[in-house]
Amino acid sequence: MKVIIIGAGAAGLMAAYSAGKCGHEVVLIEKNDRFGKKLAITGKGRCNVTNDSSVDELIKNVPVNGRFLYSAFNAFSAYDTMEFFENAGVKLKTERGNRVFPVSDKAQDIVNALVSEMKKYNVKAIKGNVVRITTANGAASGVLLSDGKKISAERVIIATGGLSYPTTGSTGDGYKFAKELGHTVTEIKPSLVPLVTEESFPSEMMGLSLKNVAVTLYENGKKKYSDFGEMLFTHFGVSGPMILSASSHMKKDVKSYKIEIDLKPALDEAALDKRILRDFEKYAKRDFINSLSDLLPQKMIPVIVKLSGIDERKTVCEITKEERRNLCYILKHLTLNIKDFRPVSEAIITSGGIKISEINPSTMESKIIPGLFFAGEVIDVDAYTGGFNLQIAFSTGYMAGNNL
Repeated sequence: MKVIIIGAGAAGLMAAYSAGKCGHEVVLIEKNDRFGKKLAITGKGRCNVTNDSSVDELIKNVPVNGRFLYSAFNAFSAYDTMEFFENAGVKLKTERGNRVFPVSDKAQDIVNALVSEMKKYNVKAIKGNVVRITTANGAASGVLLSDGKKISAERVIIATGGLSYPTTGSTGDGYKFAKELGHTVTEIKPSLVPLVTEESFPSEMMGLSLKNVAVTLYENGKKKYSDFGEMLFTHFGVSGPMILSASSHMKKDVKSYKIEIDLKPALDEAALDKRILRDFEKYAKRDFINSLSDLLPQKMIPVIVKLSGIDERKTVCEITKEERRNLCYILKHLTLNIKDFRPVSEAIITSGGIKISEINPSTMESKIIPGLFFAGEVIDVDAYTGGFNLQIAFSTGYMAGNNL
């Protein structure tokens, strides 16, 4: 059977391997000069390839339509992904939070392994820009390229990605193709994206990365999410792993959310107060602004001093118990009100996509157009950070290729 796969990202490459292995004649069409362009830059170029988790754990980490992926995750689990890459010659390691990376810390090794495995099954890869999926008698029949060339096939898999990182080729083409064929595309929004804050003080700490801090997200005063780890201050607000994860929990009006940062999560307020008191005794004759270098990064000190309301030139020995308590509170509850998401082009993934009720979860085939299949980010599913989104790409790509 002749199969066309549109898009040579994580999902498309896995679909090409899976379809080729089943003995199909596979044509993989990619508009970029090279395969896996987005995959090659994931995880800051290290590639968090999957998460060493059970199927139930994977589903728990997919807040949008996770149950839809039950069959796909069972057909090609995280363990299958790890076995696939190990067998392809890529040694893997597991880090904090069960995140799995290549031992080499090179995302390109993951891309190369996928391409190498795919080529074993004589997949024909061509550079081309698909402008339309053609149909005959209501079923998928091939594609039309921008140069006017038509390629016919009995099956077509859309694996074009979402709208994030448009420079890598994710420009929303798959949504357009699906809509033209009668599919519903849910609202497209950024997910796993940096956040713009109402407050301007993050810009004063631009470039400052914090480790071992706790972040809690509140929606209208109600706790929605909390995590412990790394974050980053930027010229517009906040970013970093915990912030990206927090953003995926923000589904309503973005202005109804605020973030609280606990700069000293290992200490409760009483223990923190004792710690500050020790520092104040050590630097009793100094001005307040010069007494915090043991406690905070240098870039953060002027901001915390300003927020505390304590005169920066006040001698430490003159600071009152009430002022010290207020300082403790700020260190445990540094609050930022969220103003907006950064643009979808800066998001790691796109939230929204082809409506899942229009896709057969056991095959990834369209319920509207026979012979049309979907894989990866183009589907309305998205997960937290930690390798879960790539696992979705591999599982749905494998399943689409395996059920043609």
